[in-house]
Amino acid sequence: MSMTMNEYIEEAEKDLLHTYNRFPIVFDRGEGVYLYDLDGKKYLDYVAGIGVFALGYGNKEYNDAVKAQVDKILHTSNYYYNVPAIEAAKLIKKYSGMDRVFFTNSGAEAIEGAIKTVRKYAYLKDGKTDHEIIAMEHSFHGRTMGALSITGTEKYRAPFEPGIGNIRFAKHNDIDSVKSLINDRTCAIITETIQGEGGIHPSDKAFLEELRKICDEKDILLVFDEIQCGMGRSGEMFAWQGYGVKPDVMTSAKALGCGVPVGAFMMTEKVGQNSLVAGDHGTTYGGNPLGGAAICAVFEQYEKLGVLDNVKEVSKYLYEKLDELTAKHSQIIDHRGVGFIQGLEFNCPVGDIINKALADGLVLINAGTNVIRIMPPLVIKKEHVDEMITILDKVLS
Repeated sequence: MSMTMNEYIEEAEKDLLHTYNRFPIVFDRGEGVYLYDLDGKKYLDYVAGIGVFALGYGNKEYNDAVKAQVDKILHTSNYYYNVPAIEAAKLIKKYSGMDRVFFTNSGAEAIEGAIKTVRKYAYLKDGKTDHEIIAMEHSFHGRTMGALSITGTEKYRAPFEPGIGNIRFAKHNDIDSVKSLINDRTCAIITETIQGEGGIHPSDKAFLEELRKICDEKDILLVFDEIQCGMGRSGEMFAWQGYGVKPDVMTSAKALGCGVPVGAFMMTEKVGQNSLVAGDHGTTYGGNPLGGAAICAVFEQYEKLGVLDNVKEVSKYLYEKLDELTAKHSQIIDHRGVGFIQGLEFNCPVGDIINKALADGLVLINAGTNVIRIMPPLVIKKEHVDEMITILDKVLS
């Protein structure tokens, strides 16, 4: 006999390491842009598995492609080639304009690879190992030691210091703060194109343009973290494409696999020819046939469903409606973002608001203590915006 939702939760609290303060819900299935818990209660999903489930739930073609690959072969290791990974790399190159791809299992692992890439690039130039990376304050790049070391929020880093070292933090969108940190040991500058966990802060166009100019002048590598803001969430396949500023190295994950755990870091040919070589980096699961098949299916569905056009169109409506909500409720002090990565900043902690919305069938998460992150599947329609606004308005009233 199956257990109740509360019994499952009690079991989880006995068995799982307590590193998450989870909401007291066991999700059982999804359909379209809705989730259902074990009791059958329906929820409108405005989290998308933290930006992962871009296609929503139950996309038949995607599911069929993954199932077919399961029946064929799941894993071979990187000692051999496999067709799905080759096809997936070709598609990533097509949509990103980058030249070389390395597949990983996660975003954090993609960041680790990017760090190794920029350090090796600098090492090959002068044989030194004292190079520095400039990252941004309030950034978030992941929980592994390298990713944590370049994450610009001290509370995440403090218990685990020392990190990898030689990291300096500049202010996002403040070019003078970046310039003040540059010296002859600087090998890379990394930023999220749109800061996510740090409170939903899009980069200024002039800031990115100036970063590109500095990097070109000094042969410093520019790295964009597109793990959360990429894969169509901004309305462009990768957010930097909306700015017209191309990085030397880029990371991707989350919606790249739409549920199958995959990530990737990519680079230009120049970096590819002057950084990592055989023996420098590896992964057991990265680039396996299952991951490759998932990535191929994702790009195929983006084309078929016109995902980018949908984001561009519906996000304008979403922005208007969130602006109206901001004007109506005095506790909302700012609204910002782009595409389907938007944030509402409050004059108070947002935990209670999120809990009340959840009770009313709307799934939301925060980005910092006082920001609600609006990050739905990329296939939502205007009626789903209206449904979300109605619930959030009721909660705030």
